[in-house]
Amino acid sequence: MTTYHKKLHHLIREALNEDLGDGDHSTLSCIPADKRGKAVLKIKQEGIIAGIEVAETIFKTVEPEANFSAYKKDGENMFFGEKAFDVVATVHTILKCERLVLNVMQRMSGIATLTKQYTEILQGYRTKILDTRKTTPNFRLLEKDAVRIGGGINHRFGLYDMIMLKDNHIDFAGGIENAINRAWEYVQNTKPELLIEVETRTLEDVKKVMQVGNGRVFRIMLDNFPPAEITEAVKLIEGKFETEASGGINIDNLEEYAKTGVDYVSIGALIHQAKSLDLSLKAEI
Repeated sequence: MTTYHKKLHHLIREALNEDLGDGDHSTLSCIPADKRGKAVLKIKQEGIIAGIEVAETIFKTVEPEANFSAYKKDGENMFFGEKAFDVVATVHTILKCERLVLNVMQRMSGIATLTKQYTEILQGYRTKILDTRKTTPNFRLLEKDAVRIGGGINHRFGLYDMIMLKDNHIDFAGGIENAINRAWEYVQNTKPELLIEVETRTLEDVKKVMQVGNGRVFRIMLDNFPPAEITEAVKLIEGKFETEASGGINIDNLEEYAKTGVDYVSIGALIHQAKSLDLSLKAEI
């Protein structure tokens, strides 16, 4: 089992435990334990569908013998009135999983749909979209999965898989030079595979990173730079480091940032501004 699937199964088990407590008493009170049934996921809003594979995993985590038939694939366009999948299982399984499946798919589809809107604006430009760590606690795995399904690129997953020296790190460390030097020494002694990214707030910061970080830093973040300054910074950097623009970027000004030639734009709004899409799981009698 991959690390992703281990994390997914943990997420599913914890979410089910949160909902079930000591039992689904609504179902236990009126449905025989051995009764089987069929339910259909109905699409009620246009967008990009995401979470089909996760939904199947949820049902089969509870009942491995459940019969899951998908009519859509993650990342496909969905339209009102279409069916996404049907599932045949014990009614107890269907009703235990119903709300978790809907919560997951509605949220993921909203993120994938918004991400797709952003990525379509960037067609023809070299700039790519990154997500951020501005995620819902304990749901990051699937929110970032939804960004990928929508055509975006996942930034670091957490604090453990990249070194990002942001403004607070730099200020607490006593400046860019100290922060980079200490981070580089740490990487060499502790975890050599870690990449180092450094946030800059001015063009002078960019010059310092280029001087101290050559061969050490792989990406320079240009934080809250207006597009004109990003253009200047990109020319200054000359491809010696990857570049990332961050701060104040939205769907209305995205193309203006792409015109600067920056490699990446990181946008927290892909996740924290996405609206869940309308789906329903209904019994088919």
